[in-house]
Amino acid sequence: MATLGDVAARAGVSISAVSRVLSNHPAARVSEATRERIQQAATELHYRPNFAGRALKSARTHVIGLVIPDLTNALFTELMHGAEDEAAAHSYTVLLGRAHDVRPTGDVIGRLLGEGRVDGMVVQVGDGVPAQDLAALAESGSAIVLINSQVPGPVGSVALNDEAGARLAAQHLLDLGHTRIGLANGLPRSFTAKRRRLGVKAALEDAGLRIEPGMETRLGYTVDNGREALRRLMAREEPPTGIVVANVNAAVGLLAEARALGVAVPDDLSVVTVHDSWTAENTWPPLTAVRMQFYAMGRAAVRSVIRRIETGEVADVTITDPPPELVVRESTAPPRA
Repeated sequence: MATLGDVAARAGVSISAVSRVLSNHPAARVSEATRERIQQAATELHYRPNFAGRALKSARTHVIGLVIPDLTNALFTELMHGAEDEAAAHSYTVLLGRAHDVRPTGDVIGRLLGEGRVDGMVVQVGDGVPAQDLAALAESGSAIVLINSQVPGPVGSVALNDEAGARLAAQHLLDLGHTRIGLANGLPRSFTAKRRRLGVKAALEDAGLRIEPGMETRLGYTVDNGREALRRLMAREEPPTGIVVANVNAAVGLLAEARALGVAVPDDLSVVTVHDSWTAENTWPPLTAVRMQFYAMGRAAVRSVIRRIETGEVADVTITDPPPELVVRESTAPPRA
């Protein structure tokens, strides 16, 4: 295995110069030509830094934990890619974990933080996490950034522009001519569900409409939640002609239940969902969806936790650039006359 001395010998520079260049140290005052020569030598020798030695010297691991409740959820793929790309840009590594228990004493988070395996964590909590568990995260004093949640205290957060995304979905149905619009939403305590409801409500109010009693379900974001939401909405005396589904996983279940009930989409019912993923594109019919910026959120979350680790800064960030984007597919159409 190549050492710093091997790289220095090939590049014709000192070992200290190699160390500073390869660790992006601010004291690395070398010419651009020398920097390129060092990096070229490291590449040719397949040099890999000694992270264990670096951690002992700096009391840091240069590892960030990314904890999510479900590794199979298609929505988290872009999030992970963004987190990994931003971490690599800062010479950090991402350690991926799955946990429903987000208490600092929980199995996954407690082990990673308590044993010093990570310098900080980005945590996506599930809708069912009790408020006291989130409060315990804030009281732990660790460098933690929450995704799509907020809690009082020294814990940063990064959120999607939920209100704008849901408003875009509802506006699409309004533009098609729908006036009886339902909302299949998340749980009442869900941070994202509250924000998405505001977006739908604002779009309807601008059109002189409102979310009518009985035209909203607040069951959650799973496939089964989507199935139950459709059963309830279509059981109304005057069912909706269009539905905004606040999450693509629930929308997949809602479409499946529509087929089971003999409800033709989009002839009898138009469906638009917040979030886009490969599952939305491969349902039948393919789902019209609002693409939310999970990749940008992953990058922003890692950037935020590194800033917390290195400077102590805590911030709440909402991703507004790039904005949510409507992707029109075959699940929406004008209502029947």
